[in-house]
Amino acid sequence: MGQALWRLPPRQQQQLQEELADRLADQEAGQEQGRDGGPQRRAPQQCYGPDIYHLLRTRIGGKERHGFIDLEMLPPELGITILSYLNATDLCLAGCVWQDLGNDEYLWQGLCKSTWGHCSIYNKRLPAGFSYRRLYLQLDEGCLTFNANAQEGISYFMFKGILVDHPKELAKFIFYTRRLNWKMLRVYLDERRDVLDELVTLHNFSNQFLPNALRDFFRHIHAPEERGEYLETLITKFSHRFCTCNAGLVRDLGLSPDAVYVLCYSLILLSIDLTSPHVKNKMSKREFIRNTRRAAHNVSDDFVGHLYDNIYLIGHVAV
Repeated sequence: MGQALWRLPPRQQQQLQEELADRLADQEAGQEQGRDGGPQRRAPQQCYGPDIYHLLRTRIGGKERHGFIDLEMLPPELGITILSYLNATDLCLAGCVWQDLGNDEYLWQGLCKSTWGHCSIYNKRLPAGFSYRRLYLQLDEGCLTFNANAQEGISYFMFKGILVDHPKELAKFIFYTRRLNWKMLRVYLDERRDVLDELVTLHNFSNQFLPNALRDFFRHIHAPEERGEYLETLITKFSHRFCTCNAGLVRDLGLSPDAVYVLCYSLILLSIDLTSPHVKNKMSKREFIRNTRRAAHNVSDDFVGHLYDNIYLIGHVAV
């Protein structure tokens, strides 16, 4: 199943289907010749896609088997698709049913690195007898612990040697992991500002329109529900990072981190105004331009107008 860790390109998929179809046709032609005692030509059949039953018959040599099918007999694309729907518990149960699944270290390594993109243990020299299956279960357990208590979850990862207590390592783990509860993550980052600083530097906002970059930022680092010191800190860090990634654009538009800070706040308030059902009189484009120009004097009306259009068409920046 190690080969199932990588998706096959469409051309190779088509070649695989054609080879399997030809092999199946040769086998059936041989069976027909054996029955009639002479060669018999069959009309070619048009193939519109992979027939799973024929693929399985070809892979097992045309023999019928009963019971559960080994994943190695399935096409790699189908096998990895099945496994992608299973959690840690179901994968262990599947390992008891499908032969060789529980002992396929290449498979478990791929599942670990596709779910948790960065762990400190990946860069260490692994000891003899190291099991990626055990690591997968530990990572799953650590995420469940984190989602209940953030500090205990991080302590669990460190105790198991999965993570190193360094802000950059913790930031990379958070950035490449999607199984952490965003509420617990927000509490943890509010307490660990050093990790927050490293997490912000992992974002690349080059050549991104300001509202889209802000959406991408809040997709990884969720904004608090109420305005306060933490939200101001997030916007400040985002403003400096955005200016760093777009130095040329900032210079051409006459922007600065302070101006980007004002624009971000304006975009958040505009998002609330346009999307909230409680606001009856929505802010017009002319009002938004006038209010924004009062706070950011060097920004052109055209640029502010494009900001308004983006929020009006796409929606909130901090969902």
